[in-house]
Amino acid sequence: MSYRWQIVPFAALSNDELYVVLRLRQEVFVVEQDCIYQDLDGLDQQAMHMLCWSGNELLAYQRCLEPGLSYAESSMGRILVAPAGRGTGLGNELVSRGVNYNLERWPTHPIRINAQAYLEAFYTRLGFTTAGDEYDEDGIPHLQMLHKINL
Repeated sequence: MSYRWQIVPFAALSNDELYVVLRLRQEVFVVEQDCIYQDLDGLDQQAMHMLCWSGNELLAYQRCLEPGLSYAESSMGRILVAPAGRGTGLGNELVSRGVNYNLERWPTHPIRINAQAYLEAFYTRLGFTTAGDEYDEDGIPHLQMLHKINL
């Protein structure tokens, strides 16, 4: 399957692209995970948005945030793979691309993520380490994890 990757600031997203992003975030984080939470948190306008398309279908998405917006470190969030893209290795590629982007853009800052606890082993394989105890976020167990810089 061929993918088209896009990394853009919020202002460069077309209305249609933004609609597809928000719809997929709702589909995965609100409906599929049965979690009522405030998705629009005021950070989208300051984020770089990484999208993976197959034709007109959005298969994967995440946002990358500069240091100081959410944490002292750079961060990645709203990381998701659509049901149609799961089991293809796309999650590995998405997170790896996000890590590479953040480390290239902000090379002196590690990356902090809020990972759903059941994905701890997945993120560990991609270079993250657990940074603290498990906590509840909107009814779902989470862990903060760090990807350290290699100086």
